[in-house]
Amino acid sequence: MDFFEELQWRGLIHDYIPGTDEALKKEKLTGYVGFDPTADSLHVGNLVPIILLMHFQRHGHKPLAVVGGATGMIGDPSGKSAERNLLDEETLRKNEEGIARQLRRFLDFDSGPNKAELLNNYDWFKDMGFIDFVRNIGKHITVNYMMSKDSVKKRLRPESDNEGGMSFTEFTYQLMQGYDFLHLYRTKNCTLQMGGSDQWGNITTGTELIRRIARGKAYALTAPLITKSDGSKFGKTESGNVWLDPARTSPYKFYQYWINVSDEDAEKYIKIFTFLDKDTIEKLIAEHREAPHRRLLQRTLAAEVTRMVHGEEALRKAEEASQILFGKNVTEALKNLDERTLLEVFEGVPSGELPRNLLDEGMDIQQLLTASGFLPSGNEARRALKENSVWVNKSKVGPGYKVTPADLIRDKYVLLQRGKKKYFLVKFV
Repeated sequence: MDFFEELQWRGLIHDYIPGTDEALKKEKLTGYVGFDPTADSLHVGNLVPIILLMHFQRHGHKPLAVVGGATGMIGDPSGKSAERNLLDEETLRKNEEGIARQLRRFLDFDSGPNKAELLNNYDWFKDMGFIDFVRNIGKHITVNYMMSKDSVKKRLRPESDNEGGMSFTEFTYQLMQGYDFLHLYRTKNCTLQMGGSDQWGNITTGTELIRRIARGKAYALTAPLITKSDGSKFGKTESGNVWLDPARTSPYKFYQYWINVSDEDAEKYIKIFTFLDKDTIEKLIAEHREAPHRRLLQRTLAAEVTRMVHGEEALRKAEEASQILFGKNVTEALKNLDERTLLEVFEGVPSGELPRNLLDEGMDIQQLLTASGFLPSGNEARRALKENSVWVNKSKVGPGYKVTPADLIRDKYVLLQRGKKKYFLVKFV
């Protein structure tokens, strides 16, 4: 399959300018995707445009990743119902650095004739005067044309959150993004821009500028915005965005996000977010449908995406952490967890605190079960021990067991368990 066919079967094409597919078949193109630095990390919603660039490069085309240091100062109105707050320049520069660092993980910037390039549109906007821009660029696009775009029309409706209006600042955004395309066409022979379907209006403004000013032909291709089958927003959890930065969303939490997708979504996402070939994916889907309780698609999806974003070692640790609640012989894996992941694995589990000095000479397990507040009485603790249903750090223990500092996880915690599902985390301070 060529690049266009690859995207088609994966469900990654929403719209394109006629002739885009033929141009991609005929020659190797240079194409770009833009990323505005609205935060210092990208999130899983940004994975689709990143994956477009990755497929593009794998099929021999040359990808450009453009960080929007200038457009980020304006704010894209696409998909927004109200004016967004403008970020200060120091925050924007910090965000640019974070995004640039992440993009280098996904594309080859170092070798081959189609090695990727990382650019920042602040570099070509910073020395451009306002009068030059409105005379040389603005005169070629009519207000009527700009107002026909969905991103503008939606904001002008009376029911919008912004009293039916938008500022001149955000109104000019599509013209700035359009100029990016013109600039890259002139300086990098870039003839294709890609992005999410919400970017269609901004992208086609660029192709129009290239046609009117440079008398050239350029192409556009957008991917559908990813949705979830239950109607909730893709890439969001109760605690917010699922980020690509491990400091914002740990690899364990990231892995869990993909593990927990529905069967219906897993069949769609395995095509979009992995680079497994068609035969492999079709076999996985067939096998999953035979035994959905094994969650083969979810486990494969979670492994592939976590490996791509965080690497093999982070994936191994996330898989180990995921097995701790349900696996056997996981005491060693439990003790190897870092504190953050430990607390995430047992998020919502009841907990208590005890003085560290209680362990100096060893603390009888029966005493610990009651002193911690896990079990309500000595009788209950004796009964649980007699039933052989007590675990310390996922290892079964009996009457007379002494808990010592050697049992501490991260020199701080002891995990108690009664039966299969009742957990309690004790923190020694």
